[in-house]
Amino acid sequence: MAEEIQLVVFTIRQGEVVCEYGVPITQVQEIITMVNPTKLPQAPDFVEGIINLRGKIIPIIDLKKRFNMGQSQVTDDTRSVVVEVEGQTVGIIVDEVSEVLRLPVSSIEPPPAVVGGINAEYLTGVGKLDDRLLILLDMDKILSEGEKAELAGVAHK
Repeated sequence: MAEEIQLVVFTIRQGEVVCEYGVPITQVQEIITMVNPTKLPQAPDFVEGIINLRGKIIPIIDLKKRFNMGQSQVTDDTRSVVVEVEGQTVGIIVDEVSEVLRLPVSSIEPPPAVVGGINAEYLTGVGKLDDRLLILLDMDKILSEGEKAELAGVAHK
C-alpha cells in the first residue's frame, strides 16, 4: 500500500483565478462558518480580529491578506479553518472548503521558489491530482516567530 496523507482542501480566489490549497488534516481542529471577528487595535494587517470559540479566544487571519492577494470577501461559502500553529489555535479565512482527500506521497513534488507570490517557505510541496495542482501549506511557517508571539499575546488579552 502506497503511503498517503489526508488533506483538507480549500480555495482562495483572486479575481477569476482559483487556487487550491491543502493542509494536513492532523493540523485542522475544525471548520466553522465565518463569524464577524472583534477588531483589535494595532494588530497586524492580516489579523481580522478575535472570536470566542466555545470559551477560547482565537485570532482570525485573512489568508488572502497574508499572501498579499487582496482581502477576502465574505460569502455563504466563506469558512474559518481552525488550525494548530505550533501549539497555538488560529482561524484562517478561506473562500471555500471543498473536500477532504487522500493524496499519495509519491504525487507530491517539492515546491518551486515562488508560487503566485507566496514564498516557498510557507509550502511543503505541490500535490498532483489528475488535472489539478494542490499547493500544500506548512501552517507552522505561515507566521514569523514575531507574529506568532504577537498572536499569542492577542489570544491571552
